[in-house]
Amino acid sequence: MSLKTSASSSISKIEVFRVPPRWLFVRVETADGFVGWGESTLEGHTEAIEGAFTDLAQRFLGWDADGIEDIWQTAYRARFYRGGPVLMSALSGLDIALWDIKGKKLGVPVWQLLGGKVRDRVRVYGWIGGDHPSAVREAARERKEQGFTAVKMNATEALAWLDSPELLKGTVERVREVRALGMDVGVDFHGRVHKGMARQLAKLLESEGVLFIEEPLLPTQPSEFADLGRLVSTPIAAGERLYSRHEFRPYFEGHALDVAQPDVSHCGGISELARIASMAETYDVALAPHCPLGPIALAACIAVGVSKLNFFIQEMSWQMHYNSDDADLFTYLADPSVFAVKDGYVTTPSGPGLGIVVNEDLVRTRAKEHSRVGVEAWRNPIWRGEDGSIREW
Repeated sequence: MSLKTSASSSISKIEVFRVPPRWLFVRVETADGFVGWGESTLEGHTEAIEGAFTDLAQRFLGWDADGIEDIWQTAYRARFYRGGPVLMSALSGLDIALWDIKGKKLGVPVWQLLGGKVRDRVRVYGWIGGDHPSAVREAARERKEQGFTAVKMNATEALAWLDSPELLKGTVERVREVRALGMDVGVDFHGRVHKGMARQLAKLLESEGVLFIEEPLLPTQPSEFADLGRLVSTPIAAGERLYSRHEFRPYFEGHALDVAQPDVSHCGGISELARIASMAETYDVALAPHCPLGPIALAACIAVGVSKLNFFIQEMSWQMHYNSDDADLFTYLADPSVFAVKDGYVTTPSGPGLGIVVNEDLVRTRAKEHSRVGVEAWRNPIWRGEDGSIREW
């Protein structure tokens, strides 16, 4: 059982909601009436997270919601086996909801609880091009009209382990089209490009002034990341598939990253994101939280971003290629203006907790529809090459 104080707020209910397009929201309620929202989205593994929450709910009902660190450490350490995408994503959503509760209980934004803000607004970027990058000039122009000054796009479609260098030329052309509009652009290799090809593409992009190259290699290759970093001057970013500060450690110690991209819904929530950010600062590494997810995750990222000096830029999933008109970043918010983009920035939310109001009725309705028999959870595509072999998505 948890440690208690005279002002404890006991957790009375933990719920999860599977909602389109591919998100898993978490709702935590206390016996004294406070409600917090979190997000445990692990794209393509929704059922595994739901299973993990069966265990978390059994373990932490009745615990003090104020004891965020005690709950985090107990959830992480007390079952012997720990870490990994499933357990950490489940813990992430619970942790985010507890921070939301604490902020609401005390009447302050989460960023105040993290030491206060060091900036009034955060720079954001939007996605263009989709899984099969094309028509990027038109998409970048639309983003510019929406108020963005930076975008991100995938570098390539599927590639063989070693493939024709001709397939890389289109990436350079697309970058030039976006840069010609005066937009900054990050290029996401998405772990699709193996070492021999990644070196070639990184060199081709070095003179094009890209903001960063993301996941130029698979996250299992920290030494190869460092090798690539010595080869090119372009900032190297990664972290969405690193699930704790312990997994970031070899990247930091190996001088393999310029930009850390932990995902607040995967890495252990606000608690661990804040620790990773501070750890990154020690190695002069910038913070750019990964977040192609829902509004709760974005609010959590912004809360950390405004409180950490090494924050650089924030991913934003508004009108991303995985979303739809009736299931987009603002769909489940009572007031979407909290994330209004102006001159490339979003203003720091000032409301208590995460600073957003979730439309609970809509969440419950859509979750009921999305969880009925016959409706499958989202799955990433499976790509195969011309020879029939599996390729990285």
